[in-house]
Amino acid sequence: MAPMTEAGEDMYGLVERLYPLCRSITGDGVRATLEIVGEYVPLQVHEVPTGTQVLDWTVPQEWNIRDAYIADAAGNRVVDFAASSLHVLGYSVPVAATMTLDELRPHLHTLPEHPDWVPYRTSYYKPDWGFCLAQQTLDALPDGDYEVRIDSTLADGHLTYAEHVVPGRVTDEVIVSCHTCHPSLANDNLAGIAVATHLARALAEQQPYYTYRFIFAPGTVGAITWLARNAERVARVKHGLVLACAGDPGSLTYKRSRRGNAEIDQVMRHVLGVSERPHRITGFTPYGYDERQYCSPGFDLGVGSLSRTPYAGYPEYHNSADNLDFVSPAAMADTLAVCREAVAVLDRNRRYVNLSPYGEPQLGRRGLYDALGGRSDTKQAQMAMLWVLSLADGEHSLLDIAERADLPFDAVATAADALEGAGLIKA
Repeated sequence: MAPMTEAGEDMYGLVERLYPLCRSITGDGVRATLEIVGEYVPLQVHEVPTGTQVLDWTVPQEWNIRDAYIADAAGNRVVDFAASSLHVLGYSVPVAATMTLDELRPHLHTLPEHPDWVPYRTSYYKPDWGFCLAQQTLDALPDGDYEVRIDSTLADGHLTYAEHVVPGRVTDEVIVSCHTCHPSLANDNLAGIAVATHLARALAEQQPYYTYRFIFAPGTVGAITWLARNAERVARVKHGLVLACAGDPGSLTYKRSRRGNAEIDQVMRHVLGVSERPHRITGFTPYGYDERQYCSPGFDLGVGSLSRTPYAGYPEYHNSADNLDFVSPAAMADTLAVCREAVAVLDRNRRYVNLSPYGEPQLGRRGLYDALGGRSDTKQAQMAMLWVLSLADGEHSLLDIAERADLPFDAVATAADALEGAGLIKA
């Protein structure tokens, strides 16, 4: 348990470092985020110019912001971007003006139902400006003139995303994707970035069967850009997982791929089921995170989504209450553990053919029974061998066999290794 506890603390430390940065779908905040992630795993960073056609979309202008505030007549900043990156409407155009409170009100966003929380709002594709603030702050503002300043730029530049690849024994790929476009929101999606980063580190210490490609990209347009620029690689993608909302106190939720019966769907159902963790499995919907891009009908990749409390499913979603107190090392460690368990199954899940299919082969003379002598799970191991021999027809995977036989996947995979070593089955 100690290694997972340590991993949880490490992930929380990464979230703490990333939390103050102002991220958006483009800009220096994304670059600064990737620079920090790059201290944990090496990244290949891609810069895609404004105006580049990516499928049905166009890479937008790049947005950067240096300062923003609303100041009262005495010069006091009553709303200050320096205090939180949530205080500015994302992609706000530059503003330098003095206006009355009534003139300012149409540009102010609050959450009246949670008067001490600050909402997260954006205007990516419609030129606009605004501030987000607590309702109680707004209620306390007297009538009068206010200085309004947004020191931002919206100009031709680049969309930035990054990849980290863990080479496998085969070139078939598993993609793990998380979005990098949210500002100071700890669960959505800094926890997802942290879990993906530490999963990549764990895989780098192994020799995985599949090649694992980790994608750190802004939501929607970033995933679309990756798909547009990797058309030749998409055929290699056999499985995938989108990570989001990975650190809150809720139980785990897995959202199936558009196919509904992809191998990753079966793996996640099995792993969550046998773990006896509280969890939910939901069907695919074309709304949520970037699974909807990877699963769009032209690609139809086997990509599901893993979160704790799902998209928009908790009051703290997309507001200042999604802070460092809302996520925990233990929750991120639990999410990471499930990812590692799923990868272990995915990497060992094969289909085999019985090379001695006429009658049951004699296992004793091949030393297979002797090799089990003294094990506490001897009977289970023997049954696993018999089930693998029975269903090794090229159609059933090891996970199919484990579920049909009601046996642990590890027992079935271990039996397959022994049978393959004895020349009785082949992949």
